[in-house]
Amino acid sequence: MFAVDFKVRDYECDMQGIVNNAVYFNYLEHARHEFLLSKGIDFAALARDGINLVVVRSEMDYKGSLTSGDLFAVTVQYQPISKVRFGFRQQVVRSRDGAVLLDALVTGTALNQRGRPFVPEALALLAN
Repeated sequence: MFAVDFKVRDYECDMQGIVNNAVYFNYLEHARHEFLLSKGIDFAALARDGINLVVVRSEMDYKGSLTSGDLFAVTVQYQPISKVRFGFRQQVVRSRDGAVLLDALVTGTALNQRGRPFVPEALALLAN
């Protein structure tokens, strides 16, 4: 299972002293980009080549809260969905106790230069 380690920064917390729900989107996105890079897929290079990976749906189940200074990991697992969609199963796991604080499925597609959806071969090969 691919994972990226993080530490909560003070400014990511809201008035309640917990990580703001919107910040989790950033954590998940960064982990997905690192996952792709680890597989030799450069998100920025794809965009320069006219292939844009886009999120079409995000499902996030919040199970607990991170607070300032917490160490945690975000896991990433590729999941094929259809001929034109792919998904990433992700979790936020607090390091000190292994608690799963968030379960997510982020669904995406790639858009070619004409705006047509498809799954690039490099991503399709991740299913194997």
